[in-house]
Amino acid sequence: MSNAVQFQVEAVCPWSGARAGRLTTPHGVVETPVFMPVGTNGALKAVTFDQVRNCDAQIVLSNSYHLYLRPGHELIKEAGGIHRFIGWEKPILTDSGGFQVFSLDMLRRITEEGVFFKDHRGGREHFIGPAKSMVIQNAIGADIIMAFDDCVKNPATYDEALASMERTHRWLQTCVEHHSRADDQALFGIVQGSMYEDLRERSVAEVTTHDLPGFAIGGVAVGEDRSTIERIVFFTTPLLPASKPRYLMGVGTPWDISYAIRCGVDMFDCVSPTRLARHGAAFTRQGRISLRTSKYGKDFTPLEDDCDCFTCKMHTKAYLHHLFKQKEQAGGTLLSIHNIHHLIRQAVECREAILSGTFKQYFEEQCALHESDQLARTAAQQS
Repeated sequence: MSNAVQFQVEAVCPWSGARAGRLTTPHGVVETPVFMPVGTNGALKAVTFDQVRNCDAQIVLSNSYHLYLRPGHELIKEAGGIHRFIGWEKPILTDSGGFQVFSLDMLRRITEEGVFFKDHRGGREHFIGPAKSMVIQNAIGADIIMAFDDCVKNPATYDEALASMERTHRWLQTCVEHHSRADDQALFGIVQGSMYEDLRERSVAEVTTHDLPGFAIGGVAVGEDRSTIERIVFFTTPLLPASKPRYLMGVGTPWDISYAIRCGVDMFDCVSPTRLARHGAAFTRQGRISLRTSKYGKDFTPLEDDCDCFTCKMHTKAYLHHLFKQKEQAGGTLLSIHNIHHLIRQAVECREAILSGTFKQYFEEQCALHESDQLARTAAQQS
């Protein structure tokens, strides 16, 4: 077992199983539940790391597939590791690149040893397998690294999901054998199984035979509808060891976070806050809004009155609307700051509610807001 990270559960909601905890890493303590902003290439889109710090981010995520292609894991190692290279002193998690490789479709060829694929930009052929993924991530030097897995897209047949799951299990064994920095890097295993509960249960049983410092639920939100996502998260999460951190990969809207925390998940990541921001969308307590809409042209109020992010303290909806109307990049930056802060704050609020014993009430309020937002969005689409 790795000694790179230690996890302590501080409180559990008896009504739901939601947890508050502390994850101690070589680069600092992370209080959970936690939302992790995504800096795929070692940078968040349109946002500096100083701005990310000011959003109260405790940990960020980068992707080893992209960093392997450019600038290269060996260069990052030469620079002193990912923390020095990007100028982020807090904890970092790197994804193995499995999802990115498998999303290339026609540009890749799967073998038992790994995946041959073509660079999505230059067209040059590369190979990444579980052993090489460990070499890459060991060189990059994040606090938490992920096993190389086979992520099947949904809808997947039962046989496709089974084959993908079993390959993920074999590759995990290889990752464990080739992980050379267990003393200062924590390797998390990934549970697969697509939409099938029996496969998810089998995957948890197999992956947890390895005494790893944490476990993740992968293969969620890759084509299935929202009710299926919620069903799989609700079913799978409590099967994972209660003493280890639980990470739901690639899921992160305000409702997703509340629901997954209610199921007992501790960690989340998603590109949604910056991706939606670049298209003019902002998260609010009343639901998602679009600053491109003309009704905000003379709205001199902040995105949210009770939000203390830089954007809400300094700017109005009217100004943000103006920026998007004029296609100014600053609009995407300011909304990214707000959206990142919003998701981080929501995880913190969930933590506080768990610690104070009021999570059931908090979650019921989130349910009501979510239902109201869904009704409003449906009405807008029909009008």
